[in-house]
Amino acid sequence: MAVNGNFMGEWKLREEMCEVGRRVYNKGFAAANDGNISYRLDENRVLCTPTRVSKGFMKPDDLCIVDLDGNQVSGKRKRSSEILLHLTIMKQRPDVRAVVHCHPPHATAFAVAQEPIPKCTMPEFEVFLGEVAITPYETPGGQAFADTVIPYIKDTDTILLANHGTVTAGSDLMDAYFKTEIIDAYCRILILTKPLGGPKYYNDAKAAELIRLKPGIGVRDVRLELGLENCDLCGNSLFREGYSESFKPEPHAFIPDKFQAAVQQAACAMPNPPAKADGAEFEAMVQAITEQVMRVMGNGQAGGSGSYAGSC
Repeated sequence: MAVNGNFMGEWKLREEMCEVGRRVYNKGFAAANDGNISYRLDENRVLCTPTRVSKGFMKPDDLCIVDLDGNQVSGKRKRSSEILLHLTIMKQRPDVRAVVHCHPPHATAFAVAQEPIPKCTMPEFEVFLGEVAITPYETPGGQAFADTVIPYIKDTDTILLANHGTVTAGSDLMDAYFKTEIIDAYCRILILTKPLGGPKYYNDAKAAELIRLKPGIGVRDVRLELGLENCDLCGNSLFREGYSESFKPEPHAFIPDKFQAAVQQAACAMPNPPAKADGAEFEAMVQAITEQVMRVMGNGQAGGSGSYAGSC
C-alpha cells in the first residue's frame, strides 16, 4: 500500500495509530478511554481503535478492522461504537484516509458553548484550517450522530461536534491528528486573549491574501472554489447560513470587530432597566438587546442569509 510515496505494511500502520493514540492521550485530548482513530486500508477495510481501551496504552494487536458498513471483520477486541462517524466521513470523502475524534479541552469548550470559531485573528489558523463547522447535537454512537457531519464534511476537514468534541479528517494519520492539535491550540490562544480584551481582527483584504496562498502549498479552501475570496470573510461563515434551518450557532464570546459598534449601539439604545427589575423584566431586556444585535449583525453580513451559497 502506497502512503506518502512509501510502502508501509499494515503492522507499520498499526504502530503509527498507536503513536497517534499516545499523542492524543498525552496532550490531554482524551481522558481515560475517550476518543477513537481510524485509517482506511483499502476500498472496504478500515483499521480502527477498540472500545474501552485508553488511547495512551494501545498495542498494535489491540486494533480492529471493520468494513465500510461497520461490521467487524477482525480483531480480538470490540471496535469503537463511534466508528460509524468515521465511516460516514470516509463515504462522503473518498480522499480522506484517516479520521481522529477526541475531546481536546479548549476546542471542546467552544463545542460545548456552541460558539463559532472566529476568523481573521491568526494567519496560521486561516491557512492550515480555515472554516470550521459546528454540527447540531446528537446522542453519540449511532448513525444519527454520524449523519450530523454530512452537510459540512464536504467543505472542511475540521468539525466541532456540539456538546461533545472534535473530529478531524486527513490524508494520513498524522495529517488528521495535526489538525486536532491546531484547532485546540488556536482555541486556547483565543481563550487566553479574553482577559486581555479579546482578539484584534485583521480585515477581509488581508484574509483574502491568506486564502489565496493556500493552493500554492497544497491546502484546499472551498471559499476559493466558490469564488468567495472577495466576500465578507471575517464576519460571515460558510456554515452559518444555508446548511441548516434549525441550527445556526451565533457568536457570543467572540464577536468580530465590525459588529462591536453595533452591539454597543444596540445596548445603548435600550431603555434603562427599572431600579428593581424582577427576573422576567431583566430577561425581557436581555432578549430584546440580543434580538437587536443579531438583526444588525445579519444585515451587516455580505448578502445576508445564505450569502455563501455561491455568491457574495
